[in-house]
Amino acid sequence: MKSAMSASPTERHAHARAMSVLSAAGVPFLVGGAYAMFHHTGVCRHTKDLDLFLRPADEARARRVLLAAGYRTELVDPVWLSKALWGEALVDLIFSSGNGLAVVESDWMDCAPLGEVLGRRVPIVAPEEMIWSKAFVQERERFDGADVAHLVRACGRGMDWDRLLARFGDHWPVLLGHLVLFAYAYPGERAAVPREVWGGLLARAAELEAVRGPEARLCRGTLLSRCQYDVDTELWGYADARALDVPGWRTRTAHRADPGAAVQGG
Repeated sequence: MKSAMSASPTERHAHARAMSVLSAAGVPFLVGGAYAMFHHTGVCRHTKDLDLFLRPADEARARRVLLAAGYRTELVDPVWLSKALWGEALVDLIFSSGNGLAVVESDWMDCAPLGEVLGRRVPIVAPEEMIWSKAFVQERERFDGADVAHLVRACGRGMDWDRLLARFGDHWPVLLGHLVLFAYAYPGERAAVPREVWGGLLARAAELEAVRGPEARLCRGTLLSRCQYDVDTELWGYADARALDVPGWRTRTAHRADPGAAVQGG
């Protein structure tokens, strides 16, 4: 892994040390973010952050371990994110996607390939799980569609498409949308997506017109953006899909971290 992935020696040290500390404490994690994108696609981007994915059951222990090692820790959102800071260097501890759908589970660990990050041999988030979580990032200020396209281009021919389809489940139209954009962006790379995947998804899409009923007043846009569909749920009377699809979902306000659990450490 190129050392230039981290912006400074201090950040590289803080990131490598965080992985060492967690490994020594027996806290399982996967490396995601820019490091995983470079591993899978060759896309190199400079980053101040190290994204570590871990199971929700391990999140509190990871924070305790890093706090004891001198990092400042913060529970940012109990749905999906904590942070650890060493000076200006940042480690994101990610245990789900922001919409609460892509919860990190033990099978993420089972499917993870190994790669080299900052001189360490570590497990990397698999492309299937990266696509699953990135596909729903469609904010006004950030859209991860290019990342999804790059992952499909680089990894599609060897991916476990059955696992990816199972990940999306009833949210398969989101995957289909990204694949249509992929085929547009890379007209010569369409073979990266198996014919049976295209056929199955397009057949399902053809049946959508026949769907009627309670879903007519449901807004799934809230699974794609944290606030761009507020008008639908707050003014226009649409039901928020997060309340139906995400176990234990509460309002966005309720998800703000308890001030007493915010930044800790020196």
